[in-house]
Formats: sequence, structure tokens, C-alpha cells
Amino acid sequence: MRRVTTVYVFNGPNLNLLGTRRPDVYGANTLADVEALCRESTSGHGMELDFRQTNHEGTLVDWIQEAGAAVRHGSAIGLVLNAAAYTHTSVALHDAIEGAELPTVEVHISNVHAREEFRHHSHVSPVAAGIVVGFGIDGYALAIDGLVRRARPLRAV
Repeated sequence: MRRVTTVYVFNGPNLNLLGTRRPDVYGANTLADVEALCRESTSGHGMELDFRQTNHEGTLVDWIQEAGAAVRHGSAIGLVLNAAAYTHTSVALHDAIEGAELPTVEVHISNVHAREEFRHHSHVSPVAAGIVVGFGIDGYALAIDGLVRRARPLRAV
């Protein structure tokens, strides 16, 4: 029988405002819609979802360390992270992901490279297994699929 494992999805500052903040950039979907999409995606892979949002950098660091421990113990496969503005400012998130040795897929709803210059640099990208940008909330499902594929053993061809 296959063991059910967890996919963590963490969201950073202001993502609790999805649906009302800059719908021209982020769309009309709410964070609850994102969670439902992620739950459907993880369920389709036979996995559990641990979905969270915070406006506090230190809380994200604590959660990243927790998720890293879960991966080491075999109860999780990794993290989908939308660090939002902390992507561009937080060395602490970079260090937490690296220190926890946490398989992480960075996700952004908008194409950050088509926006303001300060959004073009990510402190998360150098320690991420992959990056999904610009696909709206569907990027979360793409990120989950990528994380699951990465966690599967390679098949012989």
C-alpha cells in the first residue's frame, strides 16, 4: 500500500488579500480558491496538503524548518512557496530553505520579470528546485505536479 505524504504550500505577505488586491495583476481568485486548487491537485496525487499563509517573515522561517524536518522523516515531499514580497528581500528565507535542505518550488501568480525592476531578483530562486511564474493561480498546481515528479524515483527507459 502506498504511503500518503504531505505537500506543504506556504504563502507570504498580502496573499490573504487575493481577489481584492490588484485584480488586474493577481486576478479575481481568492486565497481560498488557491487552497481548493492545491487540495484538488495534491489529492489527485494521493497526497495530503498543508496550506498556510502569513504576513510575518519569521513565521515563514519556522514553517520552512518544520517542513524540512517532515521531509527528512519521510512524511512530506517538499514545499511550494509563494514568498510574495519576501522573495525579493529575504536572505532569511534563502538560508532557511538551504539549511533545512527542503525541496522547494518557488511560485508567483504574476510574471514578476514583466513587472517592476525590483521584482526581477529573487533570494529564493538560488535554493529552489524549480520556479513557476506568470500562470495565475494555476501555477500552484503546476508547482505541485513538478514537486511530485521530482520526488518520484526515476523510471528506466
